[in-house]
Formats: sequence, C-alpha cells, structure tokens
Amino acid sequence: MITVAIADDQAIVRAGLKVVLGKEDDIEVVGEASDGNQAVTLVRDKNPDLICMDIRMPGLDGIAATRAITADPQNTTSVLVVTTFDLDDYVFGALEAGAAGFLLKGAEEQSLLSSVRSVARGEGTLDQRLTRRVITEFAKRKMGSDRPPTPPAVPLTARELEVLTLLSEGLSNQEIATRLFVEPTTVKYHLVGILTKTGARDRLQAVVWAYQNGIVTP
Repeated sequence: MITVAIADDQAIVRAGLKVVLGKEDDIEVVGEASDGNQAVTLVRDKNPDLICMDIRMPGLDGIAATRAITADPQNTTSVLVVTTFDLDDYVFGALEAGAAGFLLKGAEEQSLLSSVRSVARGEGTLDQRLTRRVITEFAKRKMGSDRPPTPPAVPLTARELEVLTLLSEGLSNQEIATRLFVEPTTVKYHLVGILTKTGARDRLQAVVWAYQNGIVTP
C-alpha cells in the first residue's frame, strides 16, 4: 500500500486529489495540509511514502517545505510537486530542494497515478512538457556557476556512467536494458550503485546531479 499525504492551500484541490487517489486499491491518503508548515509536521507525524506538494502556499511555501522535509536525515518521505505553475524557477527550485518529481495540475488522472507510483518506487518523475527545458536550463546554470562539482563517494564505473547517461535521456529501465543488451535487473543493480555513490535519493535526483556536475549535457 502506498501512503500519500496532500499539501495544497485550496480545499477543493485537496478534495479532488483525495478522490482520484482514494479510488485506487494500492493507494491510501493519510493526511492533508493547507500550508508548508503543516506539510512538514504532517510528514513528521505520519511518515507517508510520499507527499503531493503545492508550491504557492501561505507561510512556508512548497519549495521551502520540500527542502525541510528532504533535509531531515530520518525522513523517508518523497516529495511529488503538483502545481499549476510551470515557471522555470519553481521547477528548478523544487528539484534542487530535493523533490522526487514535478507534475502540472492539468495532467490527466492516469498521469497523476503513474507519477505517484513512480515516485513511490524511487524512480522519480518529471512532466514530459518540462523535461527538455529543465535539462537545458540545468546545463546553463552549471556552466554559469562557480560551484565546484560534487564528486561521488566512489568513482562511477564505465557501465554506471553509461546507465546514468541513458537515464538522463529519459529512458526507462527496460529501454536502457535494450540499448545496452543487458537484463533490466542488471540496470537496477547499476542504478543502486549510482544512487549510493552520488548520494542521490532517486533516479530524478541522480539526473539532476549528472547535469549539475557536467557528467552529461543536453
């Protein structure tokens, strides 16, 4: 069972998300919050698998709340940002704060459900309408930044670099396996190594790390 919390300042949006998610046999909504401070407290108290987080909320906004949640070393909750706004700074701010996924509220129900399940599996998700722009902008920010690269705890192997590069192209485990002529379980094995060495929480954050550190470019 995937446990989910919802954080949004609009009651009607929370209700809508709860209805969509609550219809599924494998998803349970365990709490709601109307601002960022409540979201942080809710995650601490309920420890859901993930929280659907709005960005613009009174008091502590969604990006700050995401940062507070992901910075807690005892936290195991992933953050899926679900928002009306697709402005670049919101997307980058959410991802850099540690969000595992980003989805626009205009997405179809199946896209929401797929994103929730993907994030719960630790795979992360990013609205396809935003992917190319986000990747390009991350590369630009990296080139214009004086921040030194963050080296992995242990150097990535040649195969791990191949997997990370293909992952950054948006390929699934199966697609990566096909491209490299290996089994999907082998891809999963290398992904575990990538996450462990880079300190990334999930696939999406591994891609963010790759672009920020110049491992891959658009």
